[in-house]
Amino acid sequence: MTRAEAAQRVAELRERIHHHDYLYYVEARPEVSDAEYDRLMRELVELEAAFPELVADDSPTQRVAGTPTDVFRPVAHQVAMLSLDNATAPEDLLEFEARLHRALPGTRLAYVAEPKIDGLGVALLYERGRLARGATRGDGRVGEDVTPNLRTIRSVPMVLRGALAEVDQLEVRGEVYMPRAEFAALNKALEEAGEATFANPRNAAAGAVRQKDPAVTARRPLDIFLYHVSRADALGFETYWDTLTAMRAAGLRTNPRAERHAAIADVARYCERLERERDALGYDADGVVVKVDALDHQRRLGSTTHHPRWAIAFKFAARQATTVIEAIEVGVGKTGILTPVAKLQPVELAGVVIRNVSLHNEDEIRKKDVRVGDTVLIERAGDVIPYVVQVVTAKRPAGAAAYAFPTRCPKCGGVAFRPEGEAYWRCMNSACPAQLKERLRHFGSRRAMDIEHLGERVVEQLVDTGLVKDVADLYTLGVEQVEALERQGEKSAANLIQAIADSRERGLARLLNALGIRLVGERVAQLLAKRFGSLERIAATSETELAEVHGIGETIARSVAAFFAEPTNRELITKLKERGVVTEAPLTAAGPQPLAGKTFVLTGTLTALSREAARELIEQRGGQVKNTVSKKTDYVVVGEAPGGKVDDARRLGVAMLDEKQFLELVTS
Repeated sequence: MTRAEAAQRVAELRERIHHHDYLYYVEARPEVSDAEYDRLMRELVELEAAFPELVADDSPTQRVAGTPTDVFRPVAHQVAMLSLDNATAPEDLLEFEARLHRALPGTRLAYVAEPKIDGLGVALLYERGRLARGATRGDGRVGEDVTPNLRTIRSVPMVLRGALAEVDQLEVRGEVYMPRAEFAALNKALEEAGEATFANPRNAAAGAVRQKDPAVTARRPLDIFLYHVSRADALGFETYWDTLTAMRAAGLRTNPRAERHAAIADVARYCERLERERDALGYDADGVVVKVDALDHQRRLGSTTHHPRWAIAFKFAARQATTVIEAIEVGVGKTGILTPVAKLQPVELAGVVIRNVSLHNEDEIRKKDVRVGDTVLIERAGDVIPYVVQVVTAKRPAGAAAYAFPTRCPKCGGVAFRPEGEAYWRCMNSACPAQLKERLRHFGSRRAMDIEHLGERVVEQLVDTGLVKDVADLYTLGVEQVEALERQGEKSAANLIQAIADSRERGLARLLNALGIRLVGERVAQLLAKRFGSLERIAATSETELAEVHGIGETIARSVAAFFAEPTNRELITKLKERGVVTEAPLTAAGPQPLAGKTFVLTGTLTALSREAARELIEQRGGQVKNTVSKKTDYVVVGEAPGGKVDDARRLGVAMLDEKQFLELVTS
């Protein structure tokens, strides 16, 4: 292919990909399958790699092309991004309209109402239809240049369509937000990794947009609604509604819940309806923005130094309240995480009586300086989960002492350990009652010791009756003891005891995974088993030596060493060996290596097997599994709800396999 032919094909591919992005992110009606989209992206990546001089900033392959920065450059907005005057009741809306009529007597007014997104305000600048710059709101007049980060948001178009694409300079404004479901998933992942969580979706979105590395932003599930064109009247539009229509036609994502109304009474009913439905929106909205529809009326009404006179924000009823912290208690989660909980004087908040609120971790307590006896302002994050906004220090009682976080587990008295650089303390005692049921379930799971018939109901009874106080006690059970449990006949009891007996021979790697050592899954367990050969030797190995094992590193080594430093865990090893559990690595013959030299990356959730099991399949056949996608990656295996690695694969032209294709490949 000549350069001219390549240039023509690159232009065609970019146009088609931009078109499909528009259909997917704006219209929500895709016309092609993911596989077809991936094929187009892969072809574009290959052509740009062959002809690097054809790479352009607005290419779909350049979503994550920025380099990390230490300083965000200041940006002056074309028109100041003002605040909004507030209304809190229908009467305020009537007064708003009365002011409008005083300024424009005899004028017939119409309005547009739309949800007020609780996110981060941004301004996007397009030059002849191509994204040139993206900036935060800042102080309203000067923001920060975060262009590389905003490019990573898939619903931000790189290239506009239609009439707005012909404008020399077009500044549009919007709100970057994080959908509630994605926010919950992000916080869950952060908590499981021992990292600090976000208080609410707005904080998560703001933090993501201001990341120094665009690659980090790209991994955060951000979205955007755009709602304003600066100097829209100069573009020939007569109404704000016309502007929204043109924005959508240009590929800019506007809020589908926006409505046009001819009377302020209809606007008031819209506000009432949206407030009732706010929990079902899928994102945080703290009110309704009401705007005069006619742009000529907007121009004539003008603005104060603080807010435009032609718009107002109807704020939903506050979901905040003040109360007093009566005590701080520390609970222990199923994975051993110690979580402080404030016990409150009961207070009603948005129709719910709140008695407890999580303080998350030691750092959160210190940052907000929360003490017993403090009066605190609480809010329902996402209108669901209550959290402490701030302490009312003016009401702090004399002598209220700073809270000291416990260094021992409040449930079992075992040593609590906080890894360096992490947010959470954890109980290291594997026999801790607060963790025992979950540990037993994990111990008997298919990926661990694979004890059939050890279901949730049986685990509950074994622990509640005192028959099992740690996982080693499973190997002392008899048929008669199990048969005495509720709904356990002789046959089912015998089957369970046989399954427990069979599990003794699962081997060292399975046992290591089954013990529930933090950060030790199937892959790490295999590495440790292969390197050290016995549970006793791993327990006696120093943190430094553990960290030297390829694929382990300092963080995992610290966790493993801390686990075996706990006396109750060392006793557990002895008990397991005494009861016949194999604690040494079995010898296995090397099998065929059809994937030798191939590199894989896994993303998303697989249904037929776990990610660790998939990794094991690949490595048993000679392949390698990496955490990041690069040009050297041969395949990206895509499960359900994949992350940003899919975008990386598209950008680099790496082949992607769904679960069925992957299983066909590794078993062929």
